[in-house]
Amino acid sequence: MPSGKISLTDGMAKVIIVGAGGVGNVVAHKCAQASDVFTEIVLASRTLSKCEAIAADILAKQGRSIRVAKIDADDVAATTQFLLDEKPDLLLNIALPYQDLPLMDACLAAGVDYLDTANYEPPEEAKFEYKWQWAYREKFEQAGRMALLGSGFDPGVTNVFCAYAQKHYFDEIETIDILDANAGNHGYHFATNFNPEINIREITQNGRYWEEGQWKEIEAMSVHQTYDFPVVGQQEAYLLYHEELESLCQNIKGLKRIRFWMTFSEKYLTHLKVLENVGMTSIEPIDFNGQQIAPIEFLRAVLPDPASLGPRTKGKTCIGCDIVGMKDGKKKRIFIYNVCDHEECFAEVSSQAISYTTGVPAMIGGMMILSGKWRQDGVWNMEQLDPDPFMEQLNLRGLPWQVQELPLG
Repeated sequence: MPSGKISLTDGMAKVIIVGAGGVGNVVAHKCAQASDVFTEIVLASRTLSKCEAIAADILAKQGRSIRVAKIDADDVAATTQFLLDEKPDLLLNIALPYQDLPLMDACLAAGVDYLDTANYEPPEEAKFEYKWQWAYREKFEQAGRMALLGSGFDPGVTNVFCAYAQKHYFDEIETIDILDANAGNHGYHFATNFNPEINIREITQNGRYWEEGQWKEIEAMSVHQTYDFPVVGQQEAYLLYHEELESLCQNIKGLKRIRFWMTFSEKYLTHLKVLENVGMTSIEPIDFNGQQIAPIEFLRAVLPDPASLGPRTKGKTCIGCDIVGMKDGKKKRIFIYNVCDHEECFAEVSSQAISYTTGVPAMIGGMMILSGKWRQDGVWNMEQLDPDPFMEQLNLRGLPWQVQELPLG
């Protein structure tokens, strides 16, 4: 069990976790470990049996009981009533991005602070951006409530890495490259490490990056580089659009360019291209035996459940920020990163490292709110808050980070 006690503003805190997939499992386990902060935990999902299985595993592994509940996160009225009955201090939204706005509405109506790990995405369009959630700023301020957006790893920890670098390593940051490498192997011919529908929608849309005050768009997966990561070595990384770019380009002073890269194997890309070519990645509904179904929804149903990958995944992840900027009149470059081991994660919380690296920061974000260290009315992105207490907890809660000085060029 990690040490590093955190003081609560009122001595007790009740949290509701919505979502019982791979990440929800990690969040529930890690909250259960932090009994000094999360004094009461309720895990809620549309599928009660998933919550019950996680609760049983938490009792076995962490020696702690949590409560479970069945809710439909799309039903604002029912969720509001559930929150009014439970009276939690915080709701951790670990459901799908489609549920962000309904859950924010329910939190406003019930007077509950809110946290999520990914920004809102409309189901009918493969597009994700913060405008829908940023539009809630005034509502949360007036209600005296807080909404913390994107408290996963990327977005989330990567935002905090940038804020930490800005505070401690640079007078001005010029460029940021966020790099996400999964060098693990689950043994399947093709599987996604998180929700297949969200994952495939994300990587099949055009790539975008921000440079000199404007967005530049490229064809999906058309730009790539070989990057030499600490521990996991050289990996082929592809330029994608990712949501943290949208907030970081506004909040990091002096920034001239920011990009996001993710690694994929040739085998993964070949499978994806075939599926795309035959129409299986489409989000447009088709008529099948008198029913309307989007091909990607069917694909999601036949692919392995990401939550099932834990027992068979080996290897490591490496996620970090390659940052160039000025310090005391001199240009410098650093890579600030975390390495996570799939098998170690599974031994601790019954999930692989992709879920772990998202779930731990969600728990820490909740800890920051409940302790008062980050508690502010309104809607906030991670880099807008003091990075130091969050970075300290990363080291204590299973995601230790390091900073590597890199040569310029």
